[in-house]
Amino acid sequence: MPPHRHGAEPDAAQLSKILHASGISLPPAQTGQLWKYHQLLRQYNKELNLTRISNFQSMVRKLYIDSIMPGRIIDLPSPLIDLGSGAGMPGIPLKIANPKIEIILAESRRNRVEFIETVLGQLGLKKISILGHSVNASTEAPVNGIITRAVQTIRKTLERIVGSLAKGGLAIFMKGPQCQEEIEEAIERFGSRFRLIGDHHYRLPNSSDQRRLVVFQRLDSPPWARKAELAKENLVRIIESENNETYRNLKKLLAPRGIRKQLQALVFGQKQVSEMLVGLPEKCAAWISRADRNPPPEGSPAHLMWYQLAPPLYETLDLFGTSYPIVLVKIDEVPKWTPSEGLSAGCTLFVPFQDPENVGAVIRSAVAFGAAGIVMLAEAANPFHPKSVRASGGAVFRANLLEGPSIRDLPEDLPVVPLSNEGKKISDFKFPEKFGLLPGLEGPGLPDRFRKTALSIPISRRVESLNAVVATAVALFVWAQSQD
Repeated sequence: MPPHRHGAEPDAAQLSKILHASGISLPPAQTGQLWKYHQLLRQYNKELNLTRISNFQSMVRKLYIDSIMPGRIIDLPSPLIDLGSGAGMPGIPLKIANPKIEIILAESRRNRVEFIETVLGQLGLKKISILGHSVNASTEAPVNGIITRAVQTIRKTLERIVGSLAKGGLAIFMKGPQCQEEIEEAIERFGSRFRLIGDHHYRLPNSSDQRRLVVFQRLDSPPWARKAELAKENLVRIIESENNETYRNLKKLLAPRGIRKQLQALVFGQKQVSEMLVGLPEKCAAWISRADRNPPPEGSPAHLMWYQLAPPLYETLDLFGTSYPIVLVKIDEVPKWTPSEGLSAGCTLFVPFQDPENVGAVIRSAVAFGAAGIVMLAEAANPFHPKSVRASGGAVFRANLLEGPSIRDLPEDLPVVPLSNEGKKISDFKFPEKFGLLPGLEGPGLPDRFRKTALSIPISRRVESLNAVVATAVALFVWAQSQD
């Protein structure tokens, strides 16, 4: 241990004197605890490389006073995680100076954990514990605050603590003066989930060392809080058997027959799931997740059930391997349409496609270009098949769908505009006020009786033909442009 000035060895009295000169007065018992901590830090430092600072006064100012300062600037929340505690800082000095606060020291390195265990055993501190593993977004350690002096960026730290920090809880960052870019990056990434409520510039007492204490407050609820809330409202169903009736019904929704019978469908993928919850909350019936991971987000419909599926059951249902929760939605029965009813003004799209992905893609185009209606012909795949829904980008839920006859039963006097690569150029065609756009089936194309009046999309000779879905989208675009 290096000698103190005037040849005096550092002791608890010298520690107390430096603290007092910095505006920090601790009772003798707490000064004694901090002194004991200092001795243990010096004792184990050579073996464990706990700190590079060795000068006594520098250790007191840059380690202990620096750790205590946040509690002098803001009211600290409790319980409070010291994230990336290392040798126990700022957590242990903070605890000594604020004995009523409950602190959790989060440190994944085993040698540091063993050192902290030794310290806690000898200091006799109460309401302080160790979380001896890495903290990430899936970690659920319910706390009202997190403090860190680690070098990781604010944005990355916020990403790690979303599973633990309570709504209204504080994320406290002990930073140097040049952290404005970090703050702005965090606001841009998490502006809807965290808000900046404090940015305190200060110097360590009797020092030129500048610091910033940056404080973010959480605005949304963590998974553990949502789980408790939903369980209290009796909205949770745990499904562990493949023989469970609810699960069997969910599996049936992977096929057209089950969709027609139940008038329900499954929506996959984070973007479409989120859009359904926000745009059509009344149609959302259940949130389906792998076990209790990813609870329904805050603001979800109050009636939304949460089905927690055993992992093998969820994986069977997760048709696209998204690993994101699935939403069960209610659908309306598609009204029947007969040729005798005629067509609405504008373009009505007749869909004969048997591939559900083609069905979804063409519905998306029809909605995008303002088709008045979409008639699902008897040959067509179910528009609410999971693959159709996914390919439609969710447009199927906003489409004016009708159930029509077979393509073979469309009468010749119906104002139909057929599409075929053998037809006349669509660029030379004047669209009528109301008509039905009719692409052919994948493979066989149009029935012969429609070929003579068909239109085509001009393409390069290097390509034999366009995919029927692409050709339909181009035709819809040309029609929409002609309306302008």
